[in-house]
Amino acid sequence: WIVGVHGIIIKFSSGSNGMRGTEQQYYSATFLPEVAKEQCWNQKETILSLIRKAGYRGNITNGLLSQIQCTRYQSSKCRIAYQEYIAECHGGKDPLSDNVELIAAVVAEDVVRKQRRVNHVKPCVNL
Repeated sequence: WIVGVHGIIIKFSSGSNGMRGTEQQYYSATFLPEVAKEQCWNQKETILSLIRKAGYRGNITNGLLSQIQCTRYQSSKCRIAYQEYIAECHGGKDPLSDNVELIAAVVAEDVVRKQRRVNHVKPCVNL
């Protein structure tokens, strides 16, 4: 794979190997193609960073490195204005517009509930 051209997904496992008391754990992580290039990493640094990103905190040995499955991929980016997205993907109807009324109702209900609590607070000392 080529840094800056391909993204990669790694998968590996650790533990068990027939030893009692240790459970095999599975790990995976990915970086998009631009990540390694932006960080100025080479292939080795990228793999080491992905191992840590996957959550593995043990020693990184040659044995571990040799059992990593690596899949390369390419991606693309595009930009689209929100209104254009709505027009193309939702037939011109904003899927969030239905939720605006629901959100407003929930917020209003919460405000009323808080006001009731404040109005029902009784002072500890009468002056």
